[in-house]
Amino acid sequence: MPFIHTKTNRPISKEAEQSLARDLGRAVTLLGKSENWLMLQFEDNCRMYFRGRDDRPLAFVRVMLYGKAGDDAYGKMTAEITRLVSQALDIDPDGIYVAYGETEHWGWQGSNF
Repeated sequence: MPFIHTKTNRPISKEAEQSLARDLGRAVTLLGKSENWLMLQFEDNCRMYFRGRDDRPLAFVRVMLYGKAGDDAYGKMTAEITRLVSQALDIDPDGIYVAYGETEHWGWQGSNF
């Protein structure tokens, strides 16, 4: 039940979005999750500041999980997300944040797991 939300101050073309969707679907297996349960959201052209400035390409990627993953898996996933977002959106890795959230409560189809 992963959810990956990518926000950026860059425009995301349909081609880049489809590429990221495909590649994030593969990458989510690093967390022991399946693309069959993956939901994605892309938000482009956001107003974003880093270090008090808004003059460079930035991205914030939030990964939510039902359950947990290990530190090693998170490390691999961060490296892969950074690589994919940097490549698809032309953002320097030092302008990309990745954050994770774990939950034991996840609802779907009107009930919780």
